[in-house]
Amino acid sequence: MAKIRHLAIKTKSPERLAAFYQEVFGLDRIRSEKGGPIYMSDGYLTLALLRNRGEATPSGINHFGFQVDDIKDTEEKLKKFDEPLVMRPANRPFAEYRAMDPDGNLFDVSVHGYDEAEFQADREERARKAQKDTVPS
Repeated sequence: MAKIRHLAIKTKSPERLAAFYQEVFGLDRIRSEKGGPIYMSDGYLTLALLRNRGEATPSGINHFGFQVDDIKDTEEKLKKFDEPLVMRPANRPFAEYRAMDPDGNLFDVSVHGYDEAEFQADREERARKAQKDTVPS
C-alpha cells in the first residue's frame, strides 16, 4: 500500500514558513538550499517549502508525494488511467518519478522515500551494489 509521505507548498518566503512550522508544530529542518527550497519533517511526513517562480505564481499546495514498494506495479496501475509516470530530473533529491491524477494534480512517487536526500548518482550506485550482491560469485 502506498503512503503519502511528502507535501510541497509554494510560498513567497520559504524561510518565513519554515519558522512558522518549526515554532508552531515543532517540525525539524532536514535540508535547506540557499535561496531555494527548505525541507522539514515531523519524523514521518516531509514538507517542502518551495519559492514561487515569479510574481504571477500563486502560493499554495504544489504537489504531494507517495512512497511505494514497487514502482513497476504503480506504473502499470497509472497506465490504466492513461497517466504516464515520468522520471524526475537527476537533481531532485527526494523523488524519482512524477505523475498527475486525472484532474491534473501533480504527485511524486518514490521508492527510496523522503527521509534522506538521494540524488541520481546515489540511486545508480545503490542499484550497482544491489546487482553485484545478487550475482553469484
